[in-house]
Amino acid sequence: MSESSPPPLNLDREDFLARYWQRKPLHIPGAIADFKPPISSHELAGLALEDGVESRIVEYRDDQWALHHGPFESTDYDRQHPWTLLVQAVDHWVPEVAELRKLVDFLPQWRVDDVMVSYAPDGGSVGPHFDNYDVFLLQGAGQRRWQVGPYCDADTRLLPHEELRLLQTFVVEQEFLLNTGDILYLPPGFAHWGTAVGECTTFSIGFRAPRITDMVSRFIDQLLEQLEPDQFYHDAIQVAATRAGELRPRDLDRALAQLQGALDQASGNQWFGELVTEPRYDTFPDEDDLAEARKCMQDGPNFVLLSPASRLAWQQEASGIRVYANGDSRSFDDTVLSGPIELCERWRREGGRLAAMQENASGTELLDYLLETGCIYVE
Repeated sequence: MSESSPPPLNLDREDFLARYWQRKPLHIPGAIADFKPPISSHELAGLALEDGVESRIVEYRDDQWALHHGPFESTDYDRQHPWTLLVQAVDHWVPEVAELRKLVDFLPQWRVDDVMVSYAPDGGSVGPHFDNYDVFLLQGAGQRRWQVGPYCDADTRLLPHEELRLLQTFVVEQEFLLNTGDILYLPPGFAHWGTAVGECTTFSIGFRAPRITDMVSRFIDQLLEQLEPDQFYHDAIQVAATRAGELRPRDLDRALAQLQGALDQASGNQWFGELVTEPRYDTFPDEDDLAEARKCMQDGPNFVLLSPASRLAWQQEASGIRVYANGDSRSFDDTVLSGPIELCERWRREGGRLAAMQENASGTELLDYLLETGCIYVE
């Protein structure tokens, strides 16, 4: 990943966070002045031919929506009906696309999921739907007409389809025609429908949010690791039972109080950091690649770079810092704090600052840990 910056985003960040983020849609015309799409439709189509690249085609034919999964052949693009090509996580493959994530650097980095890029000929669409995540829709080449509808939830009726979650009915409340460099921000849950006006590409900077059920599961897993297995429900202070077999309110209250006591014993919150830094794809290097990277590190690399597919975060602790790397975590002393901060901000560490880090035992340990977890690579 390079350290260049994308063009500035024409947005009042504080006003956006106070009035729009996770609240309501926002159309930002001219969000990026003189925006030049970092990947062409031809290059995107070529990427979708590759193994290991997640891609889909959505087609509307004979009043039916159809979904096709890649990798594709070049003949798959010869279609007579409206269609759209979507390529997931293009930022993992194209450094210039990864730079677009810096447009939203005023939001927590661990919340950004990926940059999906889509191409559609005239009339192409993926149908009316809603997402469960925030998204910034940046118009690349051409134009796309966006229609925005009401907020949706689990009770919203969907069309019967095995894979596509399309709305059964769609009511237009707002409509925008996006030109190159315009952005439409959509919070989770808002119905929307985008249709290509002529050929066009769209860059979707999508966010991630863990399910509450996953958060509860991770928290409980960590708690179970910390609790003594031989602790049992106890009720030393008893009141004589008057009705055989009755489960009394005081019994439930006592059980809940003991559960709360167990929750209060929980120490550390690494479950959350490990959950939100889980990568979309496997990023851990194999033994040969790791051995080669370690040799390069010993030889004195010019710089280390944050892998585009990696998830890196850190947390201040009483005795130092905890670094979260691709769903894993480890504690370090705070002498290495500048390392993860710089990697998160600039996506690289180089020169004398890298050399100074390697002279510190904790710094060397941190760099090796980030190599093990696939968070960085060396050059």
